Amino acid sequence: MSVIDPKECEPPLSASGSKATPVTLLTGFLGSGKTTLLNDLLADPRMRETAVVINEFGSVAVDHDLIHEGREGYITTSTGCLCCTATSDVRESLHELHAARERGNIPDFKRVIIETTGLADPAPIINSLIPGGAPAIGLRDHIVARAFQLTGVITAFDAEHGAANIGEHFECWKQLAFADHIVLTKTDLVSGVACKKDLSALNPTAVIHDRQAPAFDPVPLFGTRVYSTTDKPEDVPGWLAMERFSDSDGHSHEHDPNRHGAGIKALPLFHDEPLDPGAVDRFLKIMTSQPHAGLLRFKGIFALADDHSRPLVAHAVQHRLYPPVRLDYWPGIDVRSRAVVIGNNLPVEPIKDLFDALRPKQRRRWFSRT
Repeated sequence: MSVIDPKECEPPLSASGSKATPVTLLTGFLGSGKTTLLNDLLADPRMRETAVVINEFGSVAVDHDLIHEGREGYITTSTGCLCCTATSDVRESLHELHAARERGNIPDFKRVIIETTGLADPAPIINSLIPGGAPAIGLRDHIVARAFQLTGVITAFDAEHGAANIGEHFECWKQLAFADHIVLTKTDLVSGVACKKDLSALNPTAVIHDRQAPAFDPVPLFGTRVYSTTDKPEDVPGWLAMERFSDSDGHSHEHDPNRHGAGIKALPLFHDEPLDPGAVDRFLKIMTSQPHAGLLRFKGIFALADDHSRPLVAHAVQHRLYPPVRLDYWPGIDVRSRAVVIGNNLPVEPIKDLFDALRPKQRRRWFSRT
């Protein structure tokens, strides 16, 4: 079990030398288990008084509803391609947190966790949070620089699909290179021995943890020492320098929030009516039965006709569908069925048609939970 250095219990100093709220970046490629890890953290009494900023790729916020907010926590969500709008989105979210705390609109918080979308390039995000990074534009950015300090990067890594993701998606490689801690997930499905060797070669200074190890404790990973890139792989300083002079990967900062690059797209899906459980089950199996259909990630929450007060949560990584779970209640005020499909060159129209076929033949409007 990790031991917390007493020095790490002291709040960090911001660029101005004043006490600053520590910020930890929680990243990892699509399906790596970030949300599950975050839920475990927020359930721990030691992580009370934690504010969370969640970014989701695409215009449909599903992860926000699947995060179990702590009694003394505060969660805010942004949707879209955080890798492209990192400077504005991250600083804006932190400024909103600071202003709300100053006004007394939300409880005080001692730390902030930023959970990124799985497609996020960490370079522009980190550049917006470290001294000497992205330039401050206006009073808002100066306030954020004084009030918050990046203290660490934690990257979740899927032991089952991670090796392929590194080879096919540069973002996955960069998420690991910037990490202070790498948390191996899904080692209950596949061995993580080979992963540890490869990851140590990629980022020799990162501490590698096994999510399934009996003694694993994620809380000590959230220290308060100022984040540094001096011990990171040699490419890291270069990536940060590039971000200061150009937009990440040539992205425009005003574009379709459901698109990432040329091929990767987030497809939002909605239904207003409760759906037949059998039809939803068939839809999920069809969606994940084609290994070469380009699916990277599926997340959805469904209102079912047999008991619409208890929604079904389903998610898949590539062609692996994990067992769906019925919740005891709706996590928010939005009680529609909704899902997001993220993939590379997805067959969009067939997926829309398949989802539309779930609609009951006898349309029924459903406006409230009853």
